[in-house]
Amino acid sequence: MKNKDLSDVVGGIRKAIKDFPTGPGLYFMKDSRGTVLYIGKAKNLRSRVASYFQAGSDIISSRGPRIAEMLAKVKTVDFLETKNEVDACLQEARLIKDIRPPYNADLTDDKTFPYLEITIRDEFPAVYSTRKPKTNSRLFGPFANAGDLRSAIVVLQKIFKFRTCRLEISESDDKRRFFRPCILYSIKQCAAPCADYISKTDYRKSIKDLIIFLNSKRSKVLRQLKKQMDDAASALNYEKAAMYRDRIRLIENLDKRGDVGEDVQPEVFAIEPNQALEKLQQVLESPNPIRVIEGFDIAHISGSETVGSLVRFIDGRPFKAGYRRYKIKTVSGIDDYACLKEVLIRRFRHAAAGEELWPDLVLVDGGIGQLHAAQDAFKELKVSPPKLVALAKKEEIIYIAGSLDKSGLKLPATNPARKLLQYVRDEAHRFAQHYHHILRSKKMFNES
Repeated sequence: MKNKDLSDVVGGIRKAIKDFPTGPGLYFMKDSRGTVLYIGKAKNLRSRVASYFQAGSDIISSRGPRIAEMLAKVKTVDFLETKNEVDACLQEARLIKDIRPPYNADLTDDKTFPYLEITIRDEFPAVYSTRKPKTNSRLFGPFANAGDLRSAIVVLQKIFKFRTCRLEISESDDKRRFFRPCILYSIKQCAAPCADYISKTDYRKSIKDLIIFLNSKRSKVLRQLKKQMDDAASALNYEKAAMYRDRIRLIENLDKRGDVGEDVQPEVFAIEPNQALEKLQQVLESPNPIRVIEGFDIAHISGSETVGSLVRFIDGRPFKAGYRRYKIKTVSGIDDYACLKEVLIRRFRHAAAGEELWPDLVLVDGGIGQLHAAQDAFKELKVSPPKLVALAKKEEIIYIAGSLDKSGLKLPATNPARKLLQYVRDEAHRFAQHYHHILRSKKMFNES
């Protein structure tokens, strides 16, 4: 690019930055085709983005040659405001994993944010900071700062005296009364249900109070801690006052978390694939192993801005590089069947021409209607599809193309094959919905 053209581009970006908000959010560096090259987060969007394009700044020295190379390709910069810095942090991680911009080196792996987990199904629930929670636990988070979460649990344990051990404790175990509790009981941080020092009823009441506390504004405890801090400061005991100050900060930081339902981390709830794949091969009566699965879903609001998603699983695990998005081009209004048909035709037209490999299984989100739409897509392509199934929500009925049983197959909830299909289906749904919500806010990403 000529120097004048480059100067015009930078000048245009600088002009656009003046209209950026000064609050937290994400920024997106894009090339001439509108493809996202880099995603970053900022406390102050205008200030952060402007720092890349300051006149006379030495980008190579300050940010490194890779960023300098990226900036040479940037033609536009876009932004997405967020509610707060924590939301920006969680959104950044999710978008980088989903979009995989070429100049983002961090957050592209399966590292996740931790949760506060309460094992409510246990007779004597435990409380943990974990990145691999059980699906039947009560979860809070994800939390953007793992260290603060661990420290907050220590403070909460002083108040509610819950256990953080991995012991299996049963009320019917008479040997508990001979058990010697750990040091946490001695320093008054645990009620020692392991040693039968507290009844099941009283212990579970403490856990209930903890859950209420985590869901509340925690004003009573904070007032008490602030009074203790002020009293210590008045007595010139500044070390103790600083301890209470730190506890107050940790309690307040419990609000710096995402929402379990909205800030989904599918990597957290991945299942063990080997058994699931074997069971799935049996269910589908396939002579060959099922290794590559592609899942599809459609998302829209009142028929506007309809999008489709493709997620790819290899050997039972998500393969993020194979994820794709499709903005619907040929269908107007609400017609999920036609939208699904369009997406499948666009996805498999190259495979039908012998230019790409086929997956072992195609899964569509929906019931018998979606299955028929998928079959119509392959008829139009004039090819025989791979194994083709639909999985309906709520009833979780599996419809298999070519099966003589038109009523579908319902597997037990604990069946590994069903869990794997649900995982693929739910990931396709999440990916479609996430993209759709972003699309409604900003026209930022290229579609296939």
